[in-house]
Amino acid sequence: MEQDVNIKITDRDGVTHEVLAPTDMAMNLMEVVRSYELAPEGTVGICGGMAMCASCQCYVNSEHELPEMQDDEEAMLSEAFYVKDNSRLGCQIQITPEMEGLEVELAPES
Repeated sequence: MEQDVNIKITDRDGVTHEVLAPTDMAMNLMEVVRSYELAPEGTVGICGGMAMCASCQCYVNSEHELPEMQDDEEAMLSEAFYVKDNSRLGCQIQITPEMEGLEVELAPES
């Protein structure tokens, strides 16, 4: 049974989009941003979701329990610009049923 979750994504212009993301396609947040074209082509997910760049950095504004940060994500965020306490790489956040109601904001382009 297909289950979509509702996610609020605020783009880099400050516009909030309410999107439906499928939980059955092994997508991550960065791919959702790209599929809805919420950021200009080539400005999100430049490394293809390998946690090798910070182009999909986002701020998590809801109280969701997210998977723990892996070393490569932590290392990348330690070098990225505009990092906040709630920064995560979108490519490392899998879309699962638990992500229902997730609220994120895209970090400024660095």
